[in-house]
Amino acid sequence: MSKDLNLLLAGFGGQGLLFAGKVVAYAGLMEGREISWLPSYGPEMRGGTANCSVCVSDAPIGSPLVLNPNVLVAMNLPSLKKFENDVEPGGIILVDTGMIDAKVERTDVKVFYVPATTMAEANGLRGLANIILIGKLFKELAFCSPESLDAGLKKSVPAKKAELLDSNRKALKLGMDF
Repeated sequence: MSKDLNLLLAGFGGQGLLFAGKVVAYAGLMEGREISWLPSYGPEMRGGTANCSVCVSDAPIGSPLVLNPNVLVAMNLPSLKKFENDVEPGGIILVDTGMIDAKVERTDVKVFYVPATTMAEANGLRGLANIILIGKLFKELAFCSPESLDAGLKKSVPAKKAELLDSNRKALKLGMDF
């Protein structure tokens, strides 16, 4: 993918949005691209709002803050409502229908409805809906090579939690196959 990726991941704290953003950022880094990763929390942390801006570009990045994303990953209804209209026309919105029972109202964006939370729980991957959504995003945009995505995942999972790597790979594959 040569087009810049300006990604906004948004939902509740504790849904792994910052981790998912880190996987994408590291995948871009593995390909020698310019990256930025900027977390933003609501005052409550877990259960409050959290979002994460990720830029992957071939050119230097002016601001790490993504105000008009070309991709929005929404993992709760307040985030979908808050950021839906900020997505640039022609952009992509990924909606976790396991958490959001609403449709995107815009017609100038591509929308993918993925029951990520439901899929994660049904496959014994509780808490990995975030990575299922990254798998779906990868399938639709191929924002890096499969090898870079795996390397980004490896870099994001801390050594002391190495046993979680296989679960994360399964979650990625579920998203890619959806």
